[in-house]
Formats: sequence, C-alpha cells, structure tokens
Amino acid sequence: MEELRERARAWLAQDPDPATREELADLLARGDDAALADRFEGKLEFGTAGLRGELGAGPGRMNRVTVMRAAAGLAARLGAGRHVVIGYDARHMSSTFARDSAAVLTGAGLRVSLMAEHWPTPVLAFAVRHLGADAGVMVTASHNPPRDNGYKVYWGDGAQIVPPLDTEISAAIDSVGAVDRLPLGSRWETLTDAAIVEPYLAAVRSLPLGSARDLKVVYTPLHGVGGELLLRAFAAAGFAEPVPVEAQFTPDPDFPTVAFPNPEEPGAMDLALGLAARAGADLIIANDPDADRCAVGVPADGGFRMLTGDEVGGLLGEYVITRTSAPDRLVAASIVSSSLLGKIAAAHGVRHAETLTGFKWIVKAGDGMVFGYEEALGYTVGSDEGLPVRDKDGIGAALTVAALAASAATEGRTLSDLLDDQAVRYGLHATSPLSVRVADLSLITDAMTRLRATPPTELAGRRVLSTDDFTTGLDGLPPTDALRYVLSGDARVIIRPSGTEPKLKCYLEVVVPVPTSEDVPQARRQASHDLDTLKSDLSRLLHL
Repeated sequence: MEELRERARAWLAQDPDPATREELADLLARGDDAALADRFEGKLEFGTAGLRGELGAGPGRMNRVTVMRAAAGLAARLGAGRHVVIGYDARHMSSTFARDSAAVLTGAGLRVSLMAEHWPTPVLAFAVRHLGADAGVMVTASHNPPRDNGYKVYWGDGAQIVPPLDTEISAAIDSVGAVDRLPLGSRWETLTDAAIVEPYLAAVRSLPLGSARDLKVVYTPLHGVGGELLLRAFAAAGFAEPVPVEAQFTPDPDFPTVAFPNPEEPGAMDLALGLAARAGADLIIANDPDADRCAVGVPADGGFRMLTGDEVGGLLGEYVITRTSAPDRLVAASIVSSSLLGKIAAAHGVRHAETLTGFKWIVKAGDGMVFGYEEALGYTVGSDEGLPVRDKDGIGAALTVAALAASAATEGRTLSDLLDDQAVRYGLHATSPLSVRVADLSLITDAMTRLRATPPTELAGRRVLSTDDFTTGLDGLPPTDALRYVLSGDARVIIRPSGTEPKLKCYLEVVVPVPTSEDVPQARRQASHDLDTLKSDLSRLLHL
C-alpha cells in the first residue's frame, strides 16, 4: 500500500485541478486505502471509443491529468503542424477538458480550432472534414450518468478512430511524463457559430427532406446540448417550431429530471410522452445529451409509444432509398441491428453491408453510402452527394424523420401505418435488447468463455442452426468479441460485451410472416410472446 500512496502523492504533485487535489489529499490524510486502490490500481484504457469514466482523481478516473495525458499522446501520434478541431458538451468539466486539450496540443506545435460554445457531437464530426483537419476531439460522455465524462477522437475522414490508431495513441499516452512539465500554448483559433454551425445547418438542409411540412412535434434534448440547434435546424428547413419539454430544454449536467439521460432508459421519456398527449402532437423527437442519437415516439392506443431503433432504422432506410437515385448506393447497419434493412435494400436493388458495432465501422462500409444505422438510436442520413456527417447525427436524423412523417400525413397516413406496410412486405421484424449490468467485469469475460466452451443447442424451443464467433474475423470483418446464434423459425440472438459500459448486451430478433395488413396485430402479439420467451431462456443461460 505504501507504493500505492507514493503513486498518489506523485499524481497530486502534478494535478492542476484544486478540486481533485483536495479529494486526493483527503484520501491520503484519512488513510483510505480502499478508495486509493480504486483510483490507482488500474487506469482508464484508451480505445476506439476513446476514454470514458467517472470524474475524480487518479488514473482510474476522468480528470484534468488524464485528459492532458490523452492530448499529449494524440499530439505525439499526429506530430507538430497538424490541425485538430475540439468540441465539447455541457457536462461537468467538459469545457475545462477542452481548453486543457487545446493548451497541450498547441504547446506541442499543433494548430487547434476550439469550438466557442458547447455544441452537439455531430457538429464536431462534421467540422473535421469541413475544415480539412487531421483529427478531432469531442469531450462528452454521451448518455452516461451525470458523474461521468469522456474523450472521443476522430481522424481526418470525420469518423471515430479504429485499430491500430487506438493502440498507437494509447502507447503514446503511456509515454507521457508528468503533465506539469508539458509545454502549454494559448494561441488557438476559436470557432464561431458562423464558422461551423451555419455550414453544418446548410449541410443537413441538403438532405432528402421533401416538401411536406405540416407536423406538430414535441421535442426534448434531455438536458443536453441539442435543443437550440434542433430548433434552428427545423426553422431553416421550414418546419414549425417543435413544442419543447421546458423542464429538460436547458443544458444541465446534473440531468435532474431523469435517472439516466438516455432516451432508451425507463422513465426518461415520461415528460415528453405526457406533453405530447396534452398537446395533441403528431410526433415525439428526443436527442440524447450530446445529440448524436435520436429517439422517436408516435401516437398509439390513445397515447404514445416510443419506436425501437430498428423500427426507425427500417423506416428511414426505405425513405432515403426511395428519395435518392445514384446508381451504386449503399446502406449499412451493424451486426446487432435488425436484418430488415438488408431485405429492404434487396427489394430496391441497393447494396447493403453489415458491419461491426459502432459508427466508426458503419461509415467505413464502402463508397456510395446514403444511410447507416445501429439499433441504439444512431442514424446517419445522406443524399446522392454522400454523408454530411460520418458519425451518428441526431439532428439530421430528426429532420429526416419529421420529413417522413409529414410526407405520410399528406396521404392521411402515419409512421405506424408505414411500419405495418413494411411488416406485410418483408415480414414483421421484432427486436428486443437484454442488458445485464455487472459490478465485476470478470463476470462478463467468464460468461463469454462459458458460452464458447458450451454453446447452446436450443433456445426457447428453437434449434440453434449455426453459431457465429466474430473473434475469428467472420465475413471479412475485423475480429471482435461477439457471438451470433441463428435459430430455427427465422430468429437470431447476438451477444457481446459493451464497449463503453459494464454490461453484457444481447440483441434478440424474431421474424413473423404477415399475409395481409389485417394480420399485423396478431403478428405483433406473436412476436412479443416469442421475444419474451427467448429473453427468459437466454437470461437463464447467462447465469448473471
């Protein structure tokens, strides 16, 4: 423990933050070895998702020392003279981490463009390519709890980094010495609204939005940074101003009205659902706190229901395909997303690709991409000219969903009607997640090892027809820790550890044939029953 205390004292000596210095000094004074071990026996690992973790002192937390080391490692990998764009959200410490990064990068001889205000993640992703930068940094923890923050790195193509860049940057970070010895600069460019936000808005206005605009939308940014920009985007595209959930509209890093600031979490959409019912809305739209995700709610059974990411992905995919005309178009989705998009693409003679989980892979699926999505409410929408944002874009997706709903309304139809149409054409593709959060990450490793050693032969009465292990680089994809079970009766299950949270995540899909539109309600009941049965059996199998 004395060695651990020495490491803590060395960290304390270089820490520029009075708050974390006080935290660490108090732990040392009280001899709280358990808390010290929690912060110093491990470290936040830099990977393709960058860094993400709880705020606090030590290498196992997000803090100014951790961020400055990450910036110094990025600077070493890039080299002097390169250009980096930095953005940040409204979380605790985000603006400080962004300025620290700018100081370290300029001190290392790089050119830095720092956003003047907190803006959504898709604006940063757009800015990297728009400004011809070599890399980008976004300080955000997306939809994580309030105590967290994170650090995402983009490369010059406007997409998040992929291997081997992550390991190269990580190795460079490991070589960084004490941060109080790093040369710090102060001459960076400040990116104004006119310099980057207006070009972004012009880019999303060029999406295939059609001409219909008669629509009443209720909107919430869930205390994040998407609110002002979404209202501006809707106004620029000619839509009526959405009705905001006022209690959630102003950025607030404590996210006071929700347990988790994620539209998928139970209770997160309650205020929006209530407002939509009172206002007689046609549509609910929500962004997560950094506005790279988009959630959609529709009228149903006298109230509203939130659509799944796969439902929205199918609707948006077919909408974009039918409103673009380039001869060699491509749509893509991750392996954990519904198989529906592939069937839609085949029906329209458009190329389709499956990728690993994460938009860093989706946007690299190939040339000619006009649409990509993943089931966790992430979408990127393009046109025949390509994708304006090579990452999830909750603002562009929201505009396109609104255009789709308004277009359907001109024919007296709703998004629910369009979902029924797809069920008849392609079969009802019903999906559901199963996530198991753990305190001990070794439980996830043990579960994956156990599943590989003794794979199931049956799940919920369905035979396991094949087992795909993606650690082998299946279908030409880079190796990843995931398993896919293809089941009899047109069903499948994918299991993988989360890349950003202590969770084992499972993705279930069943497909039910639908002869006519009158058969849709029964098909939905059947699919719900099948998913519940499959989820129960899978829970028993996992032993978590």
